[in-house]
Amino acid sequence: MNRETYTYSTRMPVPVDQAFDWHERTGAFERLTPPWVTMDVLERHGLGITDGVTLKMRINYGPIHTTWTVRHKDYVKNKQFVDYQIEGPMAFYEQRHGFAAESNTSSVLEDTVIFQLPAGMAGELVANMVVHEEFTRLFQYRHQIVQDDLRCANRYKGEKAMKIAVAGASGFVGSALIPFFTTQGHEVRRLVRPNSHHKGVEIGETANWDPDKNEIDEAALEGCDAVVNLAGDNIGTGRWDDEKKRRMQSSRINSTKLLCNRMRQMKNPPKVLVNASAIGYYGDRPGETMTEQSSHGKGYLADLCQDWENAAKSAEQMGVRTVFGRIGVVLSPAGGALQKMLMPFQMGAGGPIGSGEQQFSWIALDDLLGAILHCLASDSLSGPVNFTAPNPVSNGEYSRALGKVLQRPAFMPMPAFAARMAFGQFADECLLSSTRVIPEKLQQTNYEFRYPQLEGALRHVLGRREG
Repeated sequence: MNRETYTYSTRMPVPVDQAFDWHERTGAFERLTPPWVTMDVLERHGLGITDGVTLKMRINYGPIHTTWTVRHKDYVKNKQFVDYQIEGPMAFYEQRHGFAAESNTSSVLEDTVIFQLPAGMAGELVANMVVHEEFTRLFQYRHQIVQDDLRCANRYKGEKAMKIAVAGASGFVGSALIPFFTTQGHEVRRLVRPNSHHKGVEIGETANWDPDKNEIDEAALEGCDAVVNLAGDNIGTGRWDDEKKRRMQSSRINSTKLLCNRMRQMKNPPKVLVNASAIGYYGDRPGETMTEQSSHGKGYLADLCQDWENAAKSAEQMGVRTVFGRIGVVLSPAGGALQKMLMPFQMGAGGPIGSGEQQFSWIALDDLLGAILHCLASDSLSGPVNFTAPNPVSNGEYSRALGKVLQRPAFMPMPAFAARMAFGQFADECLLSSTRVIPEKLQQTNYEFRYPQLEGALRHVLGRREG
């Protein structure tokens, strides 16, 4: 089989040294891993992208499950670095990350891959075409991430670098938030439970805590400028029986109280706390549009969110600027609702739930990360802040958009009774409830959404560009 060459280049909105520096920061590799790929770092020898640094990964890419070991070489500051395969699925693989100055304010990032498929693979021409298509999907995503992250860094470049403690660091959002913070130039301290598995374990410092036992390292928050608390049992797994509800409640309330109690004991506590909450605070409100000024709703989830926020109010009382981040439905195939919906939609069996008229307030994962950083950097923001996109849709509109992006039919509805049989109370409070939420405070403080429209957000997170 012959070796093939693939090249993809994009203009970056910063000087070449800034584009190169972003790639040298801890977390850049994790940040560039697309959400439709499951990747675990098994071994890492060395840090950064200089010659000899080696990375061994376990990768699940659709039906492909493989171990891949790559090593860096040919490092030239502000010009290039090269990855090459030591062991993996390709007969040969080498990727050059090239950087070139375009002007004092812009540069070009060019990725060039030379590869050879395994010997004996049938249909070489077709196989190479498929690989080229997947490379395009991959590098479109990666270059968009770099562009947008560099714009974000410029937007907040007047702010000093922060040291940020993150609770819930190994969860769906936390594992994405940490490399976002570090590539933006901030330091991270992860609060982790003893003897538990954590994604991105190489990134940042660690401190032990155990909210169930009301235990936290005395120095866990020392020297930190900010705290982000994302800890909480996943509401989307398992039926809401009494034990599940106990875990949902205790995991949120205990963790929040523990953090606030620790801050109360500190001579110099962090200046800001972003404490997760959810738009479930507003309850089922068909026909209404909610902002941060809207009242608390009815239902178990609404009460849980209110209790969660109340637990964080003690931080406010001690002078810590406190944000209650009311999170909408987060879009990413790496977790959350979209991950659960993908399979039936990919099989052509997706469609609206119930009437499909209930409002669906969503946010792209990258905008959730950006909104959290925006709240940390914006002294004017406190109290409830809606973490949703500015354009909510109905469940039916969401289903049609997802079907369009996946190029699959989306007309197989799930009747309300079937949703209740399958998911119990979760169906009534999450799948069938109508909650139309507008992020008024983010808009008033000029947060720039990367993905304000649903179709664009879905195309980005699923790697499904038009054309």
